[in-house]
Amino acid sequence: MNDHAFSAPERNAVYRAIFERRDMRHFNGGEVEPELLRRLLMAAHHGPSVGFMQPWRFIRITQLAQRRQLHGVVEAERMLTAEALGERQDDFMRLKVQGLLDAAEVLAVVLPDGREKHIFGRRTLPQMDLASASCAIQNLWLAARAEGLGMGWVSLFDPQVVAGVLGLPAGAEVIGLLCLGPVAQFYDRPMLEQEQWARRAALAELVFDDQWGQASTLFTAPC
Repeated sequence: MNDHAFSAPERNAVYRAIFERRDMRHFNGGEVEPELLRRLLMAAHHGPSVGFMQPWRFIRITQLAQRRQLHGVVEAERMLTAEALGERQDDFMRLKVQGLLDAAEVLAVVLPDGREKHIFGRRTLPQMDLASASCAIQNLWLAARAEGLGMGWVSLFDPQVVAGVLGLPAGAEVIGLLCLGPVAQFYDRPMLEQEQWARRAALAELVFDDQWGQASTLFTAPC
């Protein structure tokens, strides 16, 4: 324990939000009060960003017709993805992959045009704009879980088609459609794990010491 650490209840709340966050696909409609939505977006806006470039833009989809357009785009990609999966096609088609028509709020997350001007931290790793925006999304996700709201990140779409629906300028890039709102309950485990699509990897398999593939003593040393 050090002078900068949160209290035990505060720490527990942070870890609870992390471990109970779920990529939600089932929503109950309803609404998210404007004050709460502003609070969640402020949490996102306080995400870390490389070179303090703040490469996140949020487009709130308020029109049902526009939601239906996006729903159709996602469904089209869903079919193409199923075909590409081959022997897992039937398993994939049984999964619910979006809540665009059911969620209280839908937000498109967009990387803006003009990002090439930001070279601080991106000269050799230009993808750090995407990494930074992902941090903002994670902030929003954890804050939403703490507020009792579900959120799902939909990425099954043709980005050029979605860019047209959203009227994006040249150079801007949509990276996700976020479904946000009340849910009946949160999944006990990640939905894809519950549906036996995949399992969570053992942490020890993902952490190395010094060189690729060298098992970390964090997990091999005796306790």
